[in-house]
Amino acid sequence: MNPTLETFSQGEEIVTGQTVDTNAAWLSQQAVQLGFTVTRHTAVGDKLDDLITLLQEISSRADCCICTGGLGPTTDDLTTEAVAQAFGLQLVFDAAAFARMQQFFANRNKPMPEANRKQAMLPEGALRLDNDWGTAPGFAIQHNRCWFAFLPGVPSEMRPMFLEKILPTLPERFALRPATLITVKTIGLGESDIQQRISAVPIPQQVQLGFRAGLNDVQTKLLFPQGYPAAERQTLVDRIAAPLGDYVFAIDGAGCESGDLVAVIDGLMMQQGKTLAVVETVSQGLLAGLCLGANWLLETRYEQSIERLRHKLNITVTGDDVMAQAQAIAATLRQGSGADYVLVQLYTGDKNQFNDRDQAIVLYDVLLTESGFKTAAHTVAGSGKRKQTQAALLALDLLRRHLQQKA
Repeated sequence: MNPTLETFSQGEEIVTGQTVDTNAAWLSQQAVQLGFTVTRHTAVGDKLDDLITLLQEISSRADCCICTGGLGPTTDDLTTEAVAQAFGLQLVFDAAAFARMQQFFANRNKPMPEANRKQAMLPEGALRLDNDWGTAPGFAIQHNRCWFAFLPGVPSEMRPMFLEKILPTLPERFALRPATLITVKTIGLGESDIQQRISAVPIPQQVQLGFRAGLNDVQTKLLFPQGYPAAERQTLVDRIAAPLGDYVFAIDGAGCESGDLVAVIDGLMMQQGKTLAVVETVSQGLLAGLCLGANWLLETRYEQSIERLRHKLNITVTGDDVMAQAQAIAATLRQGSGADYVLVQLYTGDKNQFNDRDQAIVLYDVLLTESGFKTAAHTVAGSGKRKQTQAALLALDLLRRHLQQKA
């Protein structure tokens, strides 16, 4: 049986919703991949008695606990004091921790406030965890059945401290059986549609199936226990991916990490040595922003309407065929841009439809390639922000599908 792990976060800003607790989610992902069973996330405000009670409870029910926040120099940072009282320990001044803090301020040519001295007071017997990214040292301590690690709450300090100070020691402290997480990433399908498409695929009892829906993609997750045969694992992944077809843009896991849709496209464009010019309407520059820094993106332009775009390019297309207009625009642009591909995004619907979450607009995407036009049409509803994001991603996905067919 896997050892159990809990996380808890200290801070009134966490429990009141002023700050989103990204630490718990990130730590849980790390813990599951290591082979822990994550049983609880807890957030506690700036209340000493609540912290003491929680620490005592965790010490008796969990094998490991990663705690974040409450190590700062101000009066509302109570974690260290709570640990001392909960476990019946004295706070002891750590001269080495204090010297590191002094050096931190000296390196920035600033005087160290007296309040920071508090951060050098650690529970007796605790293992100091040096913080190379801030002033607050962390510490680790065993009490009852649980091994606790206390880290700063600032993610830019917490994450590297965990990776460098905590993670390397965990396999020595616990009998871990790391699981293998395979993530099938799709765009253009919702969770319910995905579940329906894969419903005929039998999932072994020891494999956990889950879904994560986001604005940028939907992820179908398969968590395989340690020792699951690699060939059987691959067969199951293939059977899951097959009914999802070319909605799948990446499969991550078992040493392969592709990143998001743009990262996949970036790799394919670099590999195939292609360049791109883009015309945006609904996405209003977001598509170009997602591709920030891409050397293959030669030209982008944004226009509010088809009419303005046609007027600027001096394009005359008879009739109301939006796809035909998009093709004419793409052909005209390629003559002047010099790009290998031209991606044009148009839509039907007025400004009221765009801003009304209950009304849909229709997107028309055209990609001009070396072999001709690739086209796609999508009906998109929701808020203006959702329509903008979906317009950018769905246009890029047309490019991705073409590139993967060539790969």
